[in-house]
Amino acid sequence: MSEKDLQEEIMLKAQQNRKLARYMSSTRDLVEEQIRKARERGDFDNLAGAGKPLELEENPFEPAEMRMAYKILKENDFAPYWIELGKEIDAAMDKLQQKISYFKRYTELFWTDRQNARALQRYLQKKEIFFIEIEADLVKIDKKILDFNLHCPTFRQGRSNLVIAKEMEKIIAEIENTIARYQKP
Repeated sequence: MSEKDLQEEIMLKAQQNRKLARYMSSTRDLVEEQIRKARERGDFDNLAGAGKPLELEENPFEPAEMRMAYKILKENDFAPYWIELGKEIDAAMDKLQQKISYFKRYTELFWTDRQNARALQRYLQKKEIFFIEIEADLVKIDKKILDFNLHCPTFRQGRSNLVIAKEMEKIIAEIENTIARYQKP
């Protein structure tokens, strides 16, 4: 196939695609217009079941061959491993945020009072231990996220891995900013 023939074929396909795109766009606009007019007429007001939760018996995203197994698990309050792991990750992240908030509050209380050298030394030791513990917690959470992503059935439901160094920078900056607000120039 010559270069000229190839260019002609590309141009022809591009023109066909433009027609299809215009048709799809006009169809979408037509449907949106119909919905808007129906809403204005009040066709969607007072529908049966309005305001009530949907009763979805079957999950359209689960494989048909696994429906019975998932139904049994659901009825007995069990969930797939990756869902339970997701709950653990959420709980661990909440606990981490609570630890950070608690230490920030401790920092605020420490710096509002006058401190002697010994108290300052104790605070600095606690701060160092706090950062070590937080980093260890982040590593554990990141491992759980990796495990979650390996067991998760689709990549769209996966979670982003933590960049430990970046997360630690944020936490350290947060604590240091808290200290800076209370230190006298």
